[in-house]
Amino acid sequence: MTPTQALARFLARSRWEDLPDPVRHEAKRALLNVVGCILAGRSEPTVARVRAALPDDDAVVDAAAATAHDYDDTHLPTVIHATPPVGAAVLSLARTRKVSGRALLHALVLGMETSCRMGNAVMPGHYEHGWHITSTCGVFGATAAAAKILDLNEAQLASALGIAATQAAGLVEVLGTMSRVLNAGFAARNGIVSAQLAQGGVEGPAEPIAGRRGFVNVFGGTVDLARLTERLGEHWEMAEVAYKPYPAGVVLHALIDAVLEHRSELATAESLTVRLHPLAIERTDRPEPRNAIEARLSAQHAVAVALIHGRAGLAEFNDESALNPRVQAMRRRVKLVPDAALDKMEAVVSKFEARRSRPMDDARLEAKFRELAGARAPELIKTIAGLDRLKAVPALAEG
Repeated sequence: MTPTQALARFLARSRWEDLPDPVRHEAKRALLNVVGCILAGRSEPTVARVRAALPDDDAVVDAAAATAHDYDDTHLPTVIHATPPVGAAVLSLARTRKVSGRALLHALVLGMETSCRMGNAVMPGHYEHGWHITSTCGVFGATAAAAKILDLNEAQLASALGIAATQAAGLVEVLGTMSRVLNAGFAARNGIVSAQLAQGGVEGPAEPIAGRRGFVNVFGGTVDLARLTERLGEHWEMAEVAYKPYPAGVVLHALIDAVLEHRSELATAESLTVRLHPLAIERTDRPEPRNAIEARLSAQHAVAVALIHGRAGLAEFNDESALNPRVQAMRRRVKLVPDAALDKMEAVVSKFEARRSRPMDDARLEAKFRELAGARAPELIKTIAGLDRLKAVPALAEG
């Protein structure tokens, strides 16, 4: 059986009852997080422009909104933002048809699993080649989730994955620009389209994933196909997805933790030496960010706001904060030094070291959701907690 066939068979045969209780609970956490990010992100100017240009394409808008604040989630082994393409796809479909809570949560799990396993198969070479993995692998996850909601059979699912493969796209070059939100948006939309085309009888190639001119050989760089299908249904990649505690690039989270933890000792230093992995510096060395988009990927800004304010939430990474003279002055005190011995998620600030950002438990995740969702938070927390008992998913991310 080829990798595509094995994946399609697993997706087609998977049932909600097969999911372990911890995975079901994680599905609700993932949905809560992405709905909060969508609600907050819809007010972002870039997302407003996307919405005005594409008023009828809510999958693009929702996925763009989910990534707008860089506050979503990260599959730690691959750095995929797992929920925006998948969450936007299932929420879009639930607006136009009756979808039970269990069906939506199940589709979300399978979509995230597909995205992350595709990433496992091609990392790290795929990202190093310049492909934005959230989009290129996210389209497979969005397709899997949409196909599950549309109840595609095994053959249709294989075709849907093939149609997704030829739509995979997204460049790392767009990160740090307004158009970066479109990568997740197009992955969500293309995932829905792939499933709908397969449902309508459009056939895909026999082996779109592992074929000679298939996805992993054309887009890869590192190819480990065993990681795509090994222990399907036994090991769940959702366990490796971390929800962001700060609205900034994930490689900055341990850095922010270190600064907040040792703020009193660091505040009086005339200069601050920050050691990061070279790739983290390549992505975040922005000493003078001009706006929120650049600030969210600026190590210097992350250090400055954490030191000055003792927190690192939405207000600390907005346009006003990026142009704040006090923050600008503090940023100039930060010196970045590459250290290849560190993991991409690790940081050292002066003598203080942080290995990985602390995981978000349910209480922290709900607190984050309240910041994102505002007045609707109590109602939505209750609804999502009981979603698996609802016969039809209500409006969750409208705003």
